Amino acid sequence: MAAPSFPLWTARVLTLFPDMFPGSLGQSLSGKALKNGIWGLETVDIRDFARDKHRSVDDAPFGGGAGLVMRPDVLTDAIEATVRRSLPDGTQVGDMPCLYLSPRGRLLTQARVRELAKAQCVTFVCGRYEGVDERALESSGVEEVSIGDYVLSGGEPAATVIIDSVVRLLLGVVGDPATLDEESFEEGLLEYPQYTRPREWRDREVPEVLLSGHHDRIKAWRRQQAERITEQRRPDLWSDYASGKNKGSAD
Repeated sequence: MAAPSFPLWTARVLTLFPDMFPGSLGQSLSGKALKNGIWGLETVDIRDFARDKHRSVDDAPFGGGAGLVMRPDVLTDAIEATVRRSLPDGTQVGDMPCLYLSPRGRLLTQARVRELAKAQCVTFVCGRYEGVDERALESSGVEEVSIGDYVLSGGEPAATVIIDSVVRLLLGVVGDPATLDEESFEEGLLEYPQYTRPREWRDREVPEVLLSGHHDRIKAWRRQQAERITEQRRPDLWSDYASGKNKGSAD
């Protein structure tokens, strides 16, 4: 596959630890796609925007408390300098998504991932310490995004997760694009169980329907299993799916 003249999608990561990238993104499907120019990765060292010889980026929080907070002046300078830069083809990226990875942000969904994949460039702001000065978030208009209800040491692992989820949706990354249509969350359901050889293993056999060669029966079984698993394991997803299903059947 010939590499495009410029990446189809670019991730720009603002971080205090640029050496953390590409990390796992440089391996497997995402790594091959990066090498082939299907997507691009840029890292911006936030310390390059520090204003003293010690390259300080944090300070003690007003009001007291443990830990340190990233300074608004340093971080905002880094954000503004990054979003003003154009892509290799000259496209300006100022109006494209800029995400701050935060446990208080809106929970990431597959629908949002699909939206991010349509943008030509997404900027990821990775916080550290006890967080960042609120004024930096307000003045920059960043979108706060969370990958789950837990706390990480910094935004870099979360940025890696989101970048990976987007890259695999890009044209030319996954060998058979049809496989993306049947994955978890694509229709509001968790994925159905998968089986391969050997046919019998530790007294467990592959469901007979999967050996039938009857495509309609297999499709119906997979949908039934996806619904069963979703109802059992994710009642929140099941409620949304069932509501939409009932609404559709009534139209």
